[in-house]
Formats: sequence, C-alpha cells, structure tokens
Amino acid sequence: MLRKIMLAGLVVAFAGGAAFAQESCDTKAVGKDGKPLAGAAKASFMKKCMHDSCETKAVGSDGKKLAGAAKASFMKKCEAGG
Repeated sequence: MLRKIMLAGLVVAFAGGAAFAQESCDTKAVGKDGKPLAGAAKASFMKKCMHDSCETKAVGSDGKKLAGAAKASFMKKCEAGG
C-alpha cells in the first residue's frame, strides 16, 4: 500500500517537472537578436532543452544516475511530457 502511494507521488512529481521544464524551455527559446525562435529552429531548441532538463532528473531512488533501460524509459517519458 505504501509502495503504491510513493509510486503515485513520484509519477505526479515527474509529470509536474516535465511541464515546468517545457515552460522554462519555451521562455528560453530566443535568438541572438532577442526575437523568439520559430519553426525548425524552435523545434530543435526545444528538443535539446527538454533532453538536457530530463538528463539532470534521471536519478534513481538511491541517488545514483539511471543507466540502460531504466534511463531510456525515463528519458522517453520525461521528454514526452508525461
């Protein structure tokens, strides 16, 4: 029972973190001239920004970085925003 509650809390925390990461990436999507990025440039920037923000969150419950299939699964879910 406690394990299910902790898992649910963890899922909610990551879902909120992904939404926050997208919002902050969106605000950072500005070109050198100070104008907002658009089109392919924005898509490329957003993909890299989301990957970088998810990379820092890919940590297991023991505090160690995730690796292998666990990291791949986490990154896929995090970058998808859900």
